[in-house]
Amino acid sequence: MSSRPPEKGTTRDDLLAKLAQVGRENSDATVIYHAAMAQVLGLPLTDYKTMSVLERLGPLSAGEIARHTGLATASVTNLIDRLERKGFVRRVHDRVDRRRVLVEPVAEQVAEAHLLFASTRQSLAHLYENYSDEELAVIADFLARNAERLRTEAAKLYLDQP
Repeated sequence: MSSRPPEKGTTRDDLLAKLAQVGRENSDATVIYHAAMAQVLGLPLTDYKTMSVLERLGPLSAGEIARHTGLATASVTNLIDRLERKGFVRRVHDRVDRRRVLVEPVAEQVAEAHLLFASTRQSLAHLYENYSDEELAVIADFLARNAERLRTEAAKLYLDQP
């Protein structure tokens, strides 16, 4: 049930090179998978990933969506319009500040989309069976730290754009 330790004689440089290789493979496979899922749902990839942000964080204003995605506010307005037309989101007034408009996922549409992920959830659960609880904790820590690192790097790229 445990992962394989490094082969005898493997150096840290060897491990780092292997991580770079499999990291790219994982990144490519992830992007290709999500592009295919977006296509099945009839959404541009950016709209699809924005739905993921909304599902994770809950209702957000257009400005908050822009901050979490790195998109320009004008682009976010068009994105929200597209998602609303397709029935994936709705605009609602903030319960605390009625002047503020939030964008929230439409639960019924999200539930339908989640059905498409059943096979993926099942295959991922099978993959997790290969790792101990301690190893899963390390993987979860790595993924969380890497996501934060990538958000920081993406923000730098957006800032460098003219």
